[in-house]
Amino acid sequence: MPQEYEEFIRNIKVLTGIDLSLYKEGQMKRRLTSLYEKRGYQSFREYFKDIQSNSKVLNEFLDRMTINVSEFYRNAKRWEVLEKKVLPSLLASKKKLKIWSAACSTGEEPYTIAMILSNLVPLSQIEILATDLDENVIARAKIGVYPERSLNEVPDDIKNKHFKKEDDFYRVEDEIKRTVTFKKHNLLADRFEQGFDLVVCRNVLIYFTEDAKCLLYDKFSASLKSGGVFFVGSTEQIFNPGKYEFETIDTFFYKKK
Repeated sequence: MPQEYEEFIRNIKVLTGIDLSLYKEGQMKRRLTSLYEKRGYQSFREYFKDIQSNSKVLNEFLDRMTINVSEFYRNAKRWEVLEKKVLPSLLASKKKLKIWSAACSTGEEPYTIAMILSNLVPLSQIEILATDLDENVIARAKIGVYPERSLNEVPDDIKNKHFKKEDDFYRVEDEIKRTVTFKKHNLLADRFEQGFDLVVCRNVLIYFTEDAKCLLYDKFSASLKSGGVFFVGSTEQIFNPGKYEFETIDTFFYKKK
């Protein structure tokens, strides 16, 4: 059994990019064993065979692997402000924007940005950098398959245009996936690229200490060009934006002076 589980880990890494050895072995093995037994498989080998050949089994496996707290169009009213107010003003001075989705989790956020931006410019003009510390969520994001609950706030026209339904799951269309580049990045330790027009970092900063937050606001500010916009989550209002060379342009949107 141990050898068979190790073989399963290797096969999954090759197939999906997800490294199960990064999780606690006892816990993960138990979770997977109960999943495959519930589905009537006798062994990890047999289970992997079906994961390989059956998208329904693969999607269920992926969903069980990642505890997905992210959603497309989360807090839809804020995305409306991005589409109707922020992006048009950024696009007024240049056709191709430099965009970063920081701490992007399983990819819902950068794909949402791409879908919104595709209403305003051709897909060929969209390039989004999406980063996260966790290699497994990045692997999951690249696959681009999500359970129905992740699409709760997605308008029907967007759902029909940019997703393909696969049983109980939805796959992001390849043309949207191609606009996003995923990379591993540690917000606290790694240097930030410069010259961004838009940086989106939502529902992440709440997990940091006040000192770490101040450090990150400085780093995000420095990564934006003058006139660039920083978009944060609904619990992450910056109460002293001037300290970081920001001015508030709407709730949760800050412009670099």
